[in-house]
Amino acid sequence: NFKLIVTQVLPARGQEAVDTALKADLVILNTAVAGKWLDPVLKDHVPEVLPKILWWIHEMRGHYFKLEYVKHLPFVAGAMIDSHITAEYWKNRASDRLKIQMPQTYVVHLGNSKELMEVAEDNVARRVLREHVRESLGVRNDDLLFAIINSVSRGKGQDLFLQAFYQSLQLIQQQKLKVPTMHAVVVGSDMNAQTKFETQLRDFVVKNAIHDRVHFVNKTLAVAPYLAAIDVLVQNSQARGECFGRITIEAMAFKLPVLGTAAGGTTEIVLDGTTGLLHPAGKDGVAPLAENIARLASDAELRVSMGKKGYDRVKERFMEHHMAERIAAVLKEVLQKSRQRSRP
Repeated sequence: NFKLIVTQVLPARGQEAVDTALKADLVILNTAVAGKWLDPVLKDHVPEVLPKILWWIHEMRGHYFKLEYVKHLPFVAGAMIDSHITAEYWKNRASDRLKIQMPQTYVVHLGNSKELMEVAEDNVARRVLREHVRESLGVRNDDLLFAIINSVSRGKGQDLFLQAFYQSLQLIQQQKLKVPTMHAVVVGSDMNAQTKFETQLRDFVVKNAIHDRVHFVNKTLAVAPYLAAIDVLVQNSQARGECFGRITIEAMAFKLPVLGTAAGGTTEIVLDGTTGLLHPAGKDGVAPLAENIARLASDAELRVSMGKKGYDRVKERFMEHHMAERIAAVLKEVLQKSRQRSRP
């Protein structure tokens, strides 16, 4: 048996950090770039600490695959990664590109917090949040909202989402489908940064005269109000997708169908055709996403059915206690291994 008790927060650098790492039974490095901490801080003590490190990796973007970040990976007690696809990707890229081998690797899917689930399962709270957010956006209660909730960047695919949304409006008009008034919501905006990418997004909206249908919301950590207010989540992360994508399971907790890219951890969360619909990443995914938007817009029963099945899937495997149980099992195994390796 063991207990994990957090009693102190220390600066990452300095002798106190070194002493703490040397005395600890287990050291958890959280994110791939934490590897940059080892050499400059631990210095000569790196070999002593490596056998008791569990390295928790959440990334799968190419720029994280630098030897200066992860050269110590083969010598740690274990690695923990948020999805099977990402774990396989790290194994292959580490071997092929960096010529190093991954340590024993454990996959731990994330889980929804108790606080989020309480809001998601409270009908009154959801209704109040829905009304408040929709009023702030200037949309009616029976309008249909498709939202992408992520930091605004090309890798998250907001540009391709807006292209698909525009195409879906054209499809609906061409096919004379009867659907509620549709809106696209982009949560994660930051015009203060004045990035070229966000300017392009807003120019696209104006150029195609859909400014009354598209709403930009500043980035926020409070996603529950928007999940309560929308009807469909779009998870449009590009290239290799998300390592896991916590927002996806959070949306499913709110009984929302998910339109996601068939990439990364999303494929381990969303059951295509059951809890949502998947489309290819990249430009090839724009037309299929547009078709999926139109399909869900015109089929209220399908939206409800997928949302209910998504909620059931969350309750079955993506709750906080599921995650805690998985992490506990990994910690127990890695701790035993690190103690064996640390013995003289």
